[in-house]
Amino acid sequence: MIETIEQRAVDTVVSVQDLRVRYGATVAVDGISLNIRRGEIFGILGPNGAGKTTTVECIGGLRTPDEGTISVLGLDPRRDRDELRERVGIQLQSSELPDKLRVGEALELFAAFYSDPADPAELLALLGLSEKRDARFVSLSGGQKQRLSIALALIGSPQLAILDELTTGLDPGARRETWKLIESVRDAGVTVLLVTHFMEEAERLCDRVALLHRGRIHAVDTPAALAAGADARQQLSFVPSAPLADERLLSLPDVTDVSRHGERLTVSGSGDLVAVVMTELGRRQVVPMQTRIQQSSLDDAFVAMTDEQEDR
Repeated sequence: MIETIEQRAVDTVVSVQDLRVRYGATVAVDGISLNIRRGEIFGILGPNGAGKTTTVECIGGLRTPDEGTISVLGLDPRRDRDELRERVGIQLQSSELPDKLRVGEALELFAAFYSDPADPAELLALLGLSEKRDARFVSLSGGQKQRLSIALALIGSPQLAILDELTTGLDPGARRETWKLIESVRDAGVTVLLVTHFMEEAERLCDRVALLHRGRIHAVDTPAALAAGADARQQLSFVPSAPLADERLLSLPDVTDVSRHGERLTVSGSGDLVAVVMTELGRRQVVPMQTRIQQSSLDDAFVAMTDEQEDR
């Protein structure tokens, strides 16, 4: 089915056109344009200082841009700030609460800001914080504080949740638990705008990402498409169960290099490298053991983009 202009307009939750923000002589955001669709996790990805937080603060109505237009759920963040607050939940990287404030008190306090808030008890249960209801903020672990941040962003029953660097400082286990929570938020019907500098996080969570560098967006696409466009190289590494000549593998289509490190053999190339090599191994009754496959990633796409900018 061909998508009409009207359908695209209905499905667009956030529309940003030619956004510019300056801090004195420094241009923090330099002509950004993007659209975020209903029901997706959209990532803004870039290094520290790229303009990510400034961009989402403008989208959330927390900062006034110098130039450009923004529409969020059909509202102007500057003109319709009170109505926007009812429909958008925001968790910023620098968000902190008083040390002695209890978890339950924080949710009840934030719930009082909204005309139709979610049930604090249900949110605590959803985010695994019921047992921490009477715990003080200062006593929470890093992962528990991030769960509370998500709960506070959702207490107003928002249609859009803006989450800024949510997993910074978390250990790998807590980070993965937080990823599951973000996916559950999206599955509940909330559109998510995720700001991050973790490539793995963006690849795991985001339907689409915008690569931001020096205040400008240089690409917007799915993580897989951006990775594929950055570098087509692949590597297949394994320990063969029987002797295998390098020349035999080098004669295969899509294979460009073969190297050895002890018993381990690494085949490099592009295209259908994995299928071609596996077919040849099967033909020769060689079993690949301890197999590893390495393909281009979102990290490769970002490095290629920044290197290209440095060369200009």
